Amino acid sequence: MARDATRVVLSFPDGLSEWGRDQIDTDRYRNYLRRMLDEPRVGDEREEFVDVGCCGDSLDLTFRVERVEGGDRVGDDTVIELIDRPGRVAGGWRVQSAGGPTE
Repeated sequence: MARDATRVVLSFPDGLSEWGRDQIDTDRYRNYLRRMLDEPRVGDEREEFVDVGCCGDSLDLTFRVERVEGGDRVGDDTVIELIDRPGRVAGGWRVQSAGGPTE
């Protein structure tokens, strides 16, 4: 029988700008990820949209499932933990932030 995981650890490329980190480090975004994950498995990767504001380009960020603890599906109380992994971010918002990830 499927049980709700207590924690799911997702990694994202460490090349994400501070602006991008501010966007994904919110309860709103973690709730979005909780709805999108369903039954995550270690190693799964998925691209998710990151809001860059009204003046920038869209950005899809690849999240990777690093750990699933305590169950096999994501529920309302599952903690979503985000960690860095080495990697670059393709996409950008030069209009939004001079420090954006596009070179």
